[in-house]
Amino acid sequence: MTANRSTSLDIRRLSPAEWAQAFPIIAQLRPLDMDEFLRRARRQSFAGYELVGAFQDSKLIGVIGMRPVHTLARGAHLHVDDLVVDAQARGSGAGHALLEYAEADARARDMTAVFLDARQEAIGFYEHESYVFHPSPSMKKVL
Repeated sequence: MTANRSTSLDIRRLSPAEWAQAFPIIAQLRPLDMDEFLRRARRQSFAGYELVGAFQDSKLIGVIGMRPVHTLARGAHLHVDDLVVDAQARGSGAGHALLEYAEADARARDMTAVFLDARQEAIGFYEHESYVFHPSPSMKKVL
């Protein structure tokens, strides 16, 4: 998949051997050290979690972490756990291209929706990509 920007983007799944390359980008979103990031990604992979990378001129500039989910409330859908583009590459089209990849992947799995949790500062980006607020708020209790 290639984005229509001034330079082309290569969007592809990362093999587990490449996950460490994603850490500097993921660390811009998640306050984890590399060992904890790899532990969590491996654990989540047992439930279908995958990392997909956006490469520009062979350099990894963005990452999306996604997983298939099946719930009574939402049915079969793709959940985006992580989407981050390197701070210096924002505006390159990588975020858009990664979301397009996730949406195509969901359609290929016969899923009808993509869900994600958005940080306040990213809401405008997602709205521009035609994402809307879901009426069911997420809540949590720290144990």
